[in-house]
Amino acid sequence: MMKENVKKVLLAYSGGLDTSVTIAWLKENYNNCEVIGMTANIGQIEDFDFIHKKALNCGASKLYVEDLREEFITDFIYPSLRAGAKYEGSYLLGTAFARPLIAKKMVEIAHKEGCDAIAHGCTGKGNDQVRFELGIREFDPSITIIAPWREWDILSRDQEFDYAEAHNIPLPITRETNYSKDENLWHLSHEGLDLENPSNQPKYEEILELGVSPKQAPDKSKKVTIRFEKGNPVAIDGEELSPIDIIAKLNKLGGENGIGILDLVENRLVGMKSRGVYETPGGTILYHAHEKLEQLTLDRDTQHYKQNLALKYGDLVYNGLWFSPLRQAMQAFVDYTQKTVTGEVTLELYKGNIIDAGITSPFSLYNEELATFDEDNIYNQNDAEGFINLFGLPQTARVLAKHKNK
Repeated sequence: MMKENVKKVLLAYSGGLDTSVTIAWLKENYNNCEVIGMTANIGQIEDFDFIHKKALNCGASKLYVEDLREEFITDFIYPSLRAGAKYEGSYLLGTAFARPLIAKKMVEIAHKEGCDAIAHGCTGKGNDQVRFELGIREFDPSITIIAPWREWDILSRDQEFDYAEAHNIPLPITRETNYSKDENLWHLSHEGLDLENPSNQPKYEEILELGVSPKQAPDKSKKVTIRFEKGNPVAIDGEELSPIDIIAKLNKLGGENGIGILDLVENRLVGMKSRGVYETPGGTILYHAHEKLEQLTLDRDTQHYKQNLALKYGDLVYNGLWFSPLRQAMQAFVDYTQKTVTGEVTLELYKGNIIDAGITSPFSLYNEELATFDEDNIYNQNDAEGFINLFGLPQTARVLAKHKNK
């Protein structure tokens, strides 16, 4: 679509530096177009009334504030948890699986408002531009997408501040404290400034917001018991809670005990490596507990195959392919495996460590009589000789052939 045809734009608005500058830039460069903002409440700690006023002060005609917390948990977080999905074995996908949900809601509002285009404040170096745009195209492949970072002459955060100051755009941050952050009820990420040099140790005492470092955690452990039903957490310490309350409570417990701090150099989809610090206290506890319960309730082949699948699942989510047929097909497999992932897991939290303290399940595959070192009436140890002979038959044939041909 030509610039002159853009009359109304829906902007993903966070209230931060990028999107606040974007409102003024869109109006300046797209024929003084009407800009409507949408802010997704996915659990970040924000004053949404302040964000609403700020969007209007920056030039937006209106701002939608959408409470997506419940949908975020049940339709994005929990499916990923059931899959055991992590990117590169450690990142719990907090930013990655939030973007498809926001994109879906943006298309819905853009259609409602009759918008000609959707805009976002993602940089041309990051992953989120891909996640947003693939999500938008899933629901409207023809709508125009505007990514100012790929168009404007602003080349750095400092230049963004210059632009904001020149256009009297109010900002709640300063140049000196401008870590790039992403927060929702699952995690908080920190990037930029001193973290851009991987040789610098993170200043945990200064940057952590969801909890404390293990050094500052109490010198006393805290036990917690989580009950799962079909792979989803439903209760903590015997109290049934809503999904929002479960994550909030575990975030508090984990944060207080220094759990879930990750310093990661990751491979971005666009090809470069980036370094960030992630806080995921409750999520780290849930992933650990879920994995322990699966150890008890899944048969060997299913458990091993699912572990391999989790890596690919994590890649798909990280790369913005949440709505892909492959991710959805994987989810069907995952959810079938979760039929027996019901039970309770007790963990002990201590100075950044998660210590296993017991698992129970009505679907436990652990048979104490089979596994015991004491005498039993089930397992005949003499049977192992024939098993080893048959299991090792290909090896025997290979070695005999090797010696025969010497």
